[in-house]
Amino acid sequence: MLLTMRLSLLLVVTIHALLGYTISFGGRPDAVIWEYAQKREPAQTIVTWDEHSLFVHGERVMIFSGEIHPFRLPVPSLWSDVLQKVKALGFNCVSFYVDWALLEGKPGQFISEGVFDFKPFFDAAQEAGIYLIARPGPYINAEVSGGGYPGWLQRLRGTLRTSSPDYLSATDSYMEHICKIIADAQITNGGPVILLQPENEYTGAAPYLPFPDGSYMEYVKQQALDAGIVVPFISNDASASGHNAPGTGLGEVDIYGHDGYPLGFDCAHPDVWPARNFPTAYRSNHLKQSPETPYSILEFQAGSFDPWGGWGFEQCSALVNHEFERVFYKNNYAAGVTIYNLYMIFGGTNWGNLGHPGGYTSYDYGSVIKEDRTITREKYSELKLEATFIQSSPAYLTSVPGNSSTSVYSDNSDITVTPILANSTDSASFFVVRHTNYSSLASTQYRVKLPTSLGVVTVPHGNVSLSLNGRDSKMMVTDYDVQGTPLLYSTSDIFTHVKQENNTILILYAGAGESNEFAIQAPSKSQVHQIKGGTSFKVTNDDYGDFWVVNWVASSNDTVIQLGDNLYAYLLDRNSAYNYWLTNIDDTDLKLIIKGPYLVRSAYIDSDEVHIKADFNASTKVEITGIPNGYTKLFINDVETATETFGLSVIANVSINSPSFTIPDLTEVKWKSIDSLPEISDTFDDSLWTSANQTFTQNPYQPLLATVSTYGSDYGYHTGALLYRGRFVATGNEANFSLWTQGGSGFASSIWLDNQLLASYVGNGSAEYHQDKYDVTAAGLKAGTTHIITVVVDNTGLDENYTPGYDEMKSPRGILGWRLETSKATNTPIDWKMTGNLGGEDYIDRVRGPLNEGGLYAERQGFHYPETPTDGWESQTPFEGLDSAGIMFYSTSFDLDLPSNEWDIPLAFSFTNDTEASGIYRAQLFVNGWQFGKISSNIGPQTTFPVPEGILNYNGSNYVGITLWALEDTGAKIPGLDLVAGVPVWTSRDKVEFVETPSWVKREGAY
Repeated sequence: MLLTMRLSLLLVVTIHALLGYTISFGGRPDAVIWEYAQKREPAQTIVTWDEHSLFVHGERVMIFSGEIHPFRLPVPSLWSDVLQKVKALGFNCVSFYVDWALLEGKPGQFISEGVFDFKPFFDAAQEAGIYLIARPGPYINAEVSGGGYPGWLQRLRGTLRTSSPDYLSATDSYMEHICKIIADAQITNGGPVILLQPENEYTGAAPYLPFPDGSYMEYVKQQALDAGIVVPFISNDASASGHNAPGTGLGEVDIYGHDGYPLGFDCAHPDVWPARNFPTAYRSNHLKQSPETPYSILEFQAGSFDPWGGWGFEQCSALVNHEFERVFYKNNYAAGVTIYNLYMIFGGTNWGNLGHPGGYTSYDYGSVIKEDRTITREKYSELKLEATFIQSSPAYLTSVPGNSSTSVYSDNSDITVTPILANSTDSASFFVVRHTNYSSLASTQYRVKLPTSLGVVTVPHGNVSLSLNGRDSKMMVTDYDVQGTPLLYSTSDIFTHVKQENNTILILYAGAGESNEFAIQAPSKSQVHQIKGGTSFKVTNDDYGDFWVVNWVASSNDTVIQLGDNLYAYLLDRNSAYNYWLTNIDDTDLKLIIKGPYLVRSAYIDSDEVHIKADFNASTKVEITGIPNGYTKLFINDVETATETFGLSVIANVSINSPSFTIPDLTEVKWKSIDSLPEISDTFDDSLWTSANQTFTQNPYQPLLATVSTYGSDYGYHTGALLYRGRFVATGNEANFSLWTQGGSGFASSIWLDNQLLASYVGNGSAEYHQDKYDVTAAGLKAGTTHIITVVVDNTGLDENYTPGYDEMKSPRGILGWRLETSKATNTPIDWKMTGNLGGEDYIDRVRGPLNEGGLYAERQGFHYPETPTDGWESQTPFEGLDSAGIMFYSTSFDLDLPSNEWDIPLAFSFTNDTEASGIYRAQLFVNGWQFGKISSNIGPQTTFPVPEGILNYNGSNYVGITLWALEDTGAKIPGLDLVAGVPVWTSRDKVEFVETPSWVKREGAY
């Protein structure tokens, strides 16, 4: 297969050369030769498309997708939980990146097993009814170390993300393996994968590189094709620039897509929506760049990353909140998006050093689903309303976006309306209403003029006005089909509409206190009855024949009115609408409307029973509408539940009592400690350490300044802490030691001369390197004596490689230069040895992967593993800490006995942070061998570290380890540490399996 692939790729490169030759000599560039290169004929007919949308199995579909990275939740049995929460939003798709660095830690050794196995993820998606968009790179960015590149790529001479032969060759094994895994899961093979994105955000390059390089993109595509990929290729241009769009020639994709992050990543100012950041050219750009494909946004902002020293993800969530969703997402619908992926829908955790240096352990991202998998952010509920409406509106997929106007549709120029007009005379039109100043906080009164099948209508009637309050947007409709009943217009948003037996149900919502109006067809002699609630409304039928006009004011008192015999309109305020779920009954065309639960996962019928799988965080009255006739029993989470009937609904009271359980007090458990910096002892044996004796570097990014390379990746060390021991024989004249260290944003370093701290660099949120000169005269070094300089450098991850040509990913880690100068204007030679994680690229832990552990003594010995023998260690707690600079490893064990079969109980380790009391330190948190926290006491911001069930053993023993690195002479301690539980949720999720991982055994060759 590999030979065939390389021959195919050689053909592509040859054709590209022929193209260049033809262009040079004035021939016809693409017309003839591109035909020879041949555009890919569809290899399947299951996933097709036109200018409006995708078709899957011949059915036109709206792809409503969210980004999830399974590698950021290393508990395969929890993937179904997150996917079901995405499905419950009204979504039908998930996009996922693949992190190459986790799968090929050593060149040629591709390992995709255990938590890195993709089959359980594919199976969970299939079970949840979720399509997948595969994004294997090879470059992904994604705020992961190296942008997904394994560290050994630092040793390539060729330029990354280009047609450099050594780079292309380096990607072959990975792409062959991962694309074969994805190919087996394509929809054509019965799997969930419907699209594949080659490369990632290939949008710009350094000025001296050819860009876009069609032969490079074609190579990446061909790698996928040769591995069996047949589903369409889709792109994600970082901006709407048209790169590699269909028709652009070599390297073009099948469907063009782009990204959008209009608010950027300023979590420090969550209330600020900068002027001119609102996208208004998406539609016009699409018509210029790719008019024959569905309008696709492959990444649109659903949160923000946050750097070391940042403001925390709750502020990021406030920046990209429910109001952002209303204004910006509805603007995207106004542009006609039909392949739509939100980044991130669930962020997860940068466990085990997998993150880039610009971020800390949490990758919560301020996203829709929190890092601990809870769905308590209002943005989850808002997004559910929007997605459910779009999926309930098939006419949207073929409607045609028009030009925005401040006058055609509104009587107030402070209001802008964008039409999405019907593609035929019997289809609906949609009108997206927003403030002209998109960031306005004003409450604006207005009326609208809407074109309908009965002509242009001005609404609302009478002396009533509509209101748009602050950062809000509405999606009005005209000539909208409500299960066969025409809705002439509605000024409020629609949640959904369903047909249940003989009844038609329409659910409308608006902001509390807002006046709205709709006109719907009903028999002329129909009566209007209020079935439920006390919302103010007025009904007339004087103006539009058999259409009834209903003017209503939204209130928290849910109201249901009956128009005629079997048409029911629910009139809700938005906060009430949040409590509603639209749920399919499995293996039927029937749908239930369910009000009340924290989450509704699924429903099915069995014999005369209706079964609902739902989650509850409080006692709740559940209202279910649409239970078919003949089904007399209700089971919620397999518990038969008493019901009563009220109007259209079946009512059930679910009473829950929070479970009783005990969480250990971490100040009371037994802690043990061991020195994790024995390297500063003059008796330490470093004979097995790597000699830093290369007189050259294979890394072209940073020219070698010293006599030998001390770059970590030159010796196979790419992750976690790096340690150096430099041995020298003193002349007696040593005066200054100069050192240049580099570890990435937020890093720290410490230097010992023999066993005395010479200095520490405590870092800040942005500096990636540090250069300084240190006076060593006080050490009184005597001529002829041997001394050791010990250096510890924290590696916070490898830089991403966003712009081809600059090769930032190759920015080395460790010691970049040094000089031990004497008062005689000479330099004293130093012989360096170094280490990182035990084994380097031949890493020991094949379960937790190549990045989980670094080079600290405790990590090299495997002391972070469960069942480490600690009997001979000191009895000391991290709350006592160290009284001088150094590194200590602390461990403890405790049992948990939580009722996790029925209750989802989020747990997190919460550190008290008070640098004045504790001293400046760095710490790592290990839970059952998994590194799930990196703490920087003086930089922050993270102090609370969620750890999922499956990493924590909720019904058994747990082992916790902490490395504490005191950066100052006065030492450091951890002021406080608690294991805290969130609100228990009575859950219907799948059973969570503990991830079985290695326990401690003496490591061969450990030093």
